[in-house]
Parts: sequence; structure tokens; C-alpha cells
Amino acid sequence: MPQLLHLDASARSESFSRELGAAFVDHWKAAHPDGVHTYRDLVADPVRPIDEGRVKLLGQSSLNGVRDLAAMDGVVAAEPGLAGAWAETRPLVVELLAADVLVIGTPMYNFSVPGSLKTWMDRVTLPWLPLAGKSAVVLSARGGAYGPGTPREPFDFQEPYLRAYFSVLGLDDVEFVHTELTHAPVLPFLAQFRDAHEASRAAAFDRVRALAARVPVEGRAA
Repeated sequence: MPQLLHLDASARSESFSRELGAAFVDHWKAAHPDGVHTYRDLVADPVRPIDEGRVKLLGQSSLNGVRDLAAMDGVVAAEPGLAGAWAETRPLVVELLAADVLVIGTPMYNFSVPGSLKTWMDRVTLPWLPLAGKSAVVLSARGGAYGPGTPREPFDFQEPYLRAYFSVLGLDDVEFVHTELTHAPVLPFLAQFRDAHEASRAAAFDRVRALAARVPVEGRAA
């Protein structure tokens, strides 16, 4: 049965990225009635930033040639000083490894990702983390417009950053869905872009519906 790991990173409880994430999950469950859905709110239940113990965990992982979860458990058993860092990290790694599909709802903050998401990435990432064969869907909300041909296209450090991150871990099946101009409905000086925002939002919901039915891709995951 396929498994979906859903992360939310927006500081707003009624954010556009959370809205897209909820819609994706509803469509995914309808398309995969036997699927397993795991949810983590990175704001309500934040991951603790990495510390010296977590850095040492990374170092020992590389020094001991760790290639899987069981080997990491063995390294920690032989190095009691790593137990605390591994206790915080292991549940996140297990969640991610179990997932066939990773769905991330994230706003764009300062042209990139929120600290809540970055902290999760820092905590969960290990050099042996095998993500090849999985699918990822990033559902983002942006106050402005950053698509191809827009003046702020060069300021989009969110999508290129996440693509690079997943690629290094062997995950190349990554789809991005953006709701843009989310400030237009509330900021008077952006009122002229409200129709463009609504069009972007509607297109995002259509894309979410299609992707939810597609992933995981048959033959690539569970």
C-alpha cells in the first residue's frame, strides 16, 4: 500500500500552502483508498535545530560507512554519547524512509523556505539517506510573482534550492505547484493583480488534483 508523508511549514494556520496541502491529501486518499497518510506540522510541532550532538552523528555516520538505518543504530549503540541526538533524529528518518510520496506545503519567506522546513531538512538529512524511487510534491505560496519571464524570476531561490537538495539525495521525481500573488487580495497597492492571483490559485488546485492521482508512479514506488 502506498504511503504519503505530508509536511506543513507555514506560520499561518489558514495559509494558501496549507490549503493546497489539504486538497492534495483529500484527492490522494480518494485515488489511493488503501494508502497510509502521515502528517507532521513543522510549526505546531517544531523540529529542534541541529546541535553539536547532531553534527557528531553526521560525522560518525560518514566515518563508519553507514548505508542504512540498521547500521546507524549499530554506530549509536557503540557510541552512547550519540543516543540523544539519534533519538531526536531517528523518528523523522523512519517517517521519510517509509513514505512513497513526500508532500511539502511551504510558503516562500525571503525568497526561500521557512526556518521550520529548513530545520527539518537539517535534522533528517544524512549522507546515506536513500530517497531514489520516491516522489515529492512541493506546494508553495508566494506573495508575489516569480514565474518564468517575471521581473522577480531571478529572486526565486526556493524551487532551485529544493530541487538541488532532493537531487543530491537521489530524488529526481519532484513536482512544484505554486500559488502566486497571494498578497494581492489583502494589499491595496496590489489590487490590480487579484484576478491573476485567482487564476494562479485555480490552476494550482487543478494541478494538485492531477498530481494526487498520479503519485506514486506505478513501478517506481510501493
